[in-house]
Amino acid sequence: MALADNVGCAKPSEDFPFPEIIELNVGGQVYITRHPTLVSVPGSLLWEMFTQKNVRSLARDSKGRFFVDRDGFLFRYILDYMRDQQLVLPDHFPERSRLQREAEYFMLPELVKMLSPKLSKQNSLGDDPCQSDPEELSPNADATRNLTSASAMLPSAAAGGPGGAITTGVGATGTDVRRAGFITIGYRGSYTLGRDSQTDAKFRRVARIMVCGKTSLAKEVFGDTLNESRDPDRPPERYTSRYYLKFTFLEQAFDKLADAGFHMVACNSTGTCAFAHDQTDDRIWTSYTEYVFYRE
Repeated sequence: MALADNVGCAKPSEDFPFPEIIELNVGGQVYITRHPTLVSVPGSLLWEMFTQKNVRSLARDSKGRFFVDRDGFLFRYILDYMRDQQLVLPDHFPERSRLQREAEYFMLPELVKMLSPKLSKQNSLGDDPCQSDPEELSPNADATRNLTSASAMLPSAAAGGPGGAITTGVGATGTDVRRAGFITIGYRGSYTLGRDSQTDAKFRRVARIMVCGKTSLAKEVFGDTLNESRDPDRPPERYTSRYYLKFTFLEQAFDKLADAGFHMVACNSTGTCAFAHDQTDDRIWTSYTEYVFYRE
């Protein structure tokens, strides 16, 4: 797992250029492990990196840690595999295909085989549910597919009754199934109010836009712009308040929600004011605001 900085390492010698304890910076995540772990799979990329004599050829960060420009979150599973050559993933793991790509990069063929879809004679889609779209992991996935098929055959009955959880319509490109639900957008912002009530040009500074709601809905609306590093293993039908967006423009978030058929139904905000400097009249207002969106 990722640990804190400033952990002491044994000094290398001329015959053994690497220390016993090695610090790695993988995509911004710091890992600390033993040298034998990194060279436990002969022929792998890590084995090639940490068995060479020329240590200076390896990239390092500003604190002298060996740097690898890959996904820092997924590297924990690569490192676990390097320890005992076994693969243990959490339930409802949505990053299986990406982890397979990381295994290919680190030249771990056995791990790649473990992550590959299991083909059967009856179908070529595989039996492993982790290979499917995360939203298809829902316990109601079969019922949704049956509803979709029935709607295609009976267009007049396609629209669900009042209060239904799924809205189905048939368009030019086929059947469109949308789940109903709420998504809450929250952000902390600030702006400076100077003399003569003249607001700074950058009146709204947004540090982070947070997303709360059902995991499957959040992924449907925001896709790759959703940062899942804080809550990566959340099942599709569970709720989370730990997601946030990779951009800081509220209008961009609103556009994505509008494109997905959501409408704002409520909002609230709180604010505080403080003097920016004791010798000036400039005031800094900070606020926390939430917008609630709903799709029928």
